Amino acid sequence: MTVSITVLGASGSYPAPGGACSGYLVEGPGTRVWVDAGSGTFANLQRHVPDLASLDGIILSHAHPDHWADVLGYQVVVRHIHRRTGVPVFGPADLHVMLEAIHGSTGPELDWTSVSDGMTATLGGFGLTFSRTDHQGETYAVRLDADGVSVGYTADTGTGWSLSALGPGLDLALCEATLEPDEAGSLPHLTAAEAGTTAKDAGARRLVLTHLQPGVDREQARTLGREAFGGPVEVAMEGACYEVTSR
Repeated sequence: MTVSITVLGASGSYPAPGGACSGYLVEGPGTRVWVDAGSGTFANLQRHVPDLASLDGIILSHAHPDHWADVLGYQVVVRHIHRRTGVPVFGPADLHVMLEAIHGSTGPELDWTSVSDGMTATLGGFGLTFSRTDHQGETYAVRLDADGVSVGYTADTGTGWSLSALGPGLDLALCEATLEPDEAGSLPHLTAAEAGTTAKDAGARRLVLTHLQPGVDREQARTLGREAFGGPVEVAMEGACYEVTSR
């Protein structure tokens, strides 16, 4: 069994030149999931999923626009162009209210499920587990499990939440590392070293740093993350694909 994670966007807060904000395509057993839909990610999604009807669902972590804004464009497509109904979407209730205030009812195109701390659900071949993080508003990390493969995504968080909340046995941790080292504690986000520490404490097998704000030194982030994690660390870039196989 193999699960692949393709980076559609990895910039934190705003897109770097030529880049995109948070977004990932997670593909597993007959299932394609768009995890976070930050600005620029819908264009990149179509490089990998040209037939949008084959997208099985969407997970949105929270109401900050660098994580969900492109779902507006997707909703236009399924409402008016390549019409489709009942697309499963998981996200916090406050984001649902915001989306409907901006764009009208999400139904029947989007079948919205409001998530909560500790909630479990199924999306195609994936089992989902949600955990509320240390960030402004309702923000949820998510664990995706499929046939012995487990992937954890922190969404945005400060140090008041631990990746361990998603449970043991993560094969790959996709962890935010927004801040420069000297900015630690200034915002409810993590530095690369803090990301490495929370991944190590959770016993994750692999660590990929993401959501770096434009201008953050990527190589320094890799080094600091590796020192804290105690193993190899990768820094997400648009177009990168990480494959995880069952043990």
